[in-house]
Amino acid sequence: MASPAYKQYAVLASSTVAFTVCFMIWMMFAVLGIPIKQQLGLSETQFGILAATPVLSGSLIRVPLGIWTDRFGGRIVLFVLMLASVVPIYIMQFATAYWHFLTIGLFVGLAGGSFSVGTPYVARWFRKEQQGMAMGVFGAGNAGSSLTKLVAPGIIAAAGWQMVPTVYAVIMLVTAILFWVFSYHDPKHVVSSKASLSQQLALMKNPAVLRYCQYYSVVFGGYVALALWMTKYYVAEYGFDIKHAAFLAACFSLPGGVLRALGGWLSDKYGAYKVTWGVMWACWVAFFILSYPQTHFVIQTVKGPQGFEIGLSATWFTLLLFGVGVAMAIGKASVFKFIADEFPDNIGAVSGVVGLAGGLGGFLLPILFGLLVDLTGVRSSSFMLLYGTVCVSLVWMHFSFKPVAQARHAVLKPAANN
Repeated sequence: MASPAYKQYAVLASSTVAFTVCFMIWMMFAVLGIPIKQQLGLSETQFGILAATPVLSGSLIRVPLGIWTDRFGGRIVLFVLMLASVVPIYIMQFATAYWHFLTIGLFVGLAGGSFSVGTPYVARWFRKEQQGMAMGVFGAGNAGSSLTKLVAPGIIAAAGWQMVPTVYAVIMLVTAILFWVFSYHDPKHVVSSKASLSQQLALMKNPAVLRYCQYYSVVFGGYVALALWMTKYYVAEYGFDIKHAAFLAACFSLPGGVLRALGGWLSDKYGAYKVTWGVMWACWVAFFILSYPQTHFVIQTVKGPQGFEIGLSATWFTLLLFGVGVAMAIGKASVFKFIADEFPDNIGAVSGVVGLAGGLGGFLLPILFGLLVDLTGVRSSSFMLLYGTVCVSLVWMHFSFKPVAQARHAVLKPAANN
């Protein structure tokens, strides 16, 4: 019989691999959407809707999936979820109209709900002081976003975009089977709560839950939106072909997934608040710089007109984007450390609600990116929007935690005087 330690890490490893594949599938339109956009002649807004459609269903399903995980256990829920997405992935190759892709995308997007299953499933196998690390390692499955950018362009170049759904369906089926073989179920991890869906959703009335929803909509929603948008951004802004554009976009997606484990470790060591606060400031500075559009202007000097160019080269743009990916990876873990600390008996339900908010951010932002480009003609307007969302988070964090800090100071000061 396997030892408890072996089961712990077998669950962590198998769940992380499963989530990586699910996230790879969830983000497939980041690359697949580009030839589809060209084939159907879509506008920027229509491309944004296409790319974001799987994110919508994957977000909406997160709350019930989190609740079912609490009641039935993560192993069976994640296995069934993965199997249910195989057929929709496969039939995508036969789609010919825009509405076909949108409809199929909704079903394919269910794979994105795997996060709300795996997070509580993994967390309950570890002690409280290890949960940040465990959830961070599991969350590193976000690297599936970069995986699809490395795999899909090669398949498209070799056999056309229609081959991508076939390959991805096979990968999902094999991964589901391997997950079932190497994972475990512990009846003690099943929560016997009989609360209804409406009662679980009442958690959203909790100010702390709403606050974490907003934070997560920035660090995860922003990550998903940029992961979907950056390949096309490189193609349009810098003139790269799809293969090179996807590779550069992976420089953002890869750290944004893999380093989530680092965020879990930092949150365990320094606390969720300090880590999240630092992440928001790092994103605020980066988005301010990324927001500035490529600019050419002329001023009159004593020697006549003088022209100036202001803008980011592809190299500097990629380096800044890499930094944002690192910050968001850490922030995604630190937000869930808040949840594990404050809601230990409702990790599944609360993570489902917060994951829903983050996913909806990932759904709305690509559409808004496209809309802003269509309206303004400025591609960097997407970063202007993200800059504004980070500002909201910083202000909310300051005023939410300031009373807590003041109360702690008031308690510690008399003790120090004594």
